[in-house]
Amino acid sequence: MLKTSDLLLLLCLVGASSALYKQWIPDTNYENKTNWDKGDVPCGSDTVQFPAQRKVSVFVETSHAVREMRLPVDGEFILNSGAGFYVVSGQDPGCGPGVPAKFKDSESLEWFDPALWQAAATLDDLQKGQVLFSVHEESVPCQHDDVVFKELSSFRVHTTSTSQASIPVKSVSVLGKKFVSNSEFSQYLGSRSGRLQFHGSSPVTVGNSGCGDPTGCDCGNSANHKQICRAVKCGSLSCKTPLSPVGHCCDVCGAIITVKFSTTFNLQNYRQRIHHLFLINPEYKSIQLGMSKVFKSQKLIGIIPFGTTPEIQVVVLDGDKGTLAESLAWDIVQDARTQGATIGITGAEFQASSGGSSQSGSNAGVVVGAVFGVLILISLVVVLVVLVRRGFVHLPQMPSMPSMPSMPSMPSMPSMPSMPSLSRFKRNSDIGELGGAIDHGYDNPMFDRPHLMPEIPGLYGNGANSPISMTQTGVHFVNPAYDENETDFNA
Repeated sequence: MLKTSDLLLLLCLVGASSALYKQWIPDTNYENKTNWDKGDVPCGSDTVQFPAQRKVSVFVETSHAVREMRLPVDGEFILNSGAGFYVVSGQDPGCGPGVPAKFKDSESLEWFDPALWQAAATLDDLQKGQVLFSVHEESVPCQHDDVVFKELSSFRVHTTSTSQASIPVKSVSVLGKKFVSNSEFSQYLGSRSGRLQFHGSSPVTVGNSGCGDPTGCDCGNSANHKQICRAVKCGSLSCKTPLSPVGHCCDVCGAIITVKFSTTFNLQNYRQRIHHLFLINPEYKSIQLGMSKVFKSQKLIGIIPFGTTPEIQVVVLDGDKGTLAESLAWDIVQDARTQGATIGITGAEFQASSGGSSQSGSNAGVVVGAVFGVLILISLVVVLVVLVRRGFVHLPQMPSMPSMPSMPSMPSMPSMPSMPSLSRFKRNSDIGELGGAIDHGYDNPMFDRPHLMPEIPGLYGNGANSPISMTQTGVHFVNPAYDENETDFNA
């Protein structure tokens, strides 16, 4: 039974939205120190330089003094209320000697780079910095997600996909305006600001439906896995047996929990439950936990694929050792086993990079797989036998034996005839097994007992009227209808 506090928490979470908000992290804001090569915002004595041949959209929040400014061929300033520039004659007392301040190039920032996004369950969590950890595929916006670009901000993002013509999402928010209609957002992409902020061959499309399945939905980024992983650099690991989460680009140290669920399961509620029961504890402060619905391939006896099964994958990371992650995995599995009936969980198990595991029900799965494998093997053998008996499948014939070479003092022996095909006997219904009651075989007095030939000289006859004549070179048959005296080839 759930405790009263747990029950109240569960009731509060019922109806929570399963949609995630993915926010683009980089910006092209004038006030962002990381956008300048000098590591600081230009002051009144500096010469401001933008890349001449690069397109850029720069958001300016306040007013700034400059000594000189060199603008790009194609670009724009988006000025906030009261923002602008003014020129300082001479040296700015609060700035010191002026230096060239170059704005960094943002042309190479890719939509499919997982490091450039952060996810949260709500917009309020985004503002508070309460972001969620995800595997690499789900760090990039999924097809059911709401994409957010910061309100007082501009940006430039490359949106070319190697696997699809467009990039579908639920909605896009730019400069505080949320686009949910694809026709309206297409007009924005065609505007001057839209062309400077989004570039690439795969346009972003909005209006995709949200996830209507409470148990979770497929992210849809598996087709972009290779492109996503090209932007990821994997570090070295020191754990005993690194793990490979589904949808992740790198092996990890920690634990992977597999949760099996029923139709009453709610992914968003479960995510909140794990947070309130475990992650808020100080001992788990360093833990990174990602939760997603995955479809794992099922293989008969570990070899033959026969479909996929939806599961909830919980990835728990803790540095490069994973010992604390294994402790948390044990707690989560125990909670699932004791309270699973009330939250729609039918089973849970985990594997840890330290070598530990909790394989509940895995032995039964192996036994069932082995039984199915044996049954399929027996069925294949039975079908093969039936096909052979009915003549649809012919067994291969044995190769004929080569004739013995002639000896100088002995006459050449006739070559051995090839063994008859088993399918020949199967096609003749009146022939039984060889050596059986219906064996119609016969002895060949020449082949089977050649030593009798000289002792019975009259067996075949050698006279002129005999139809069969025997010589040292073989046996000859005489055609009575043929008279060699009547044939004249010179006629």
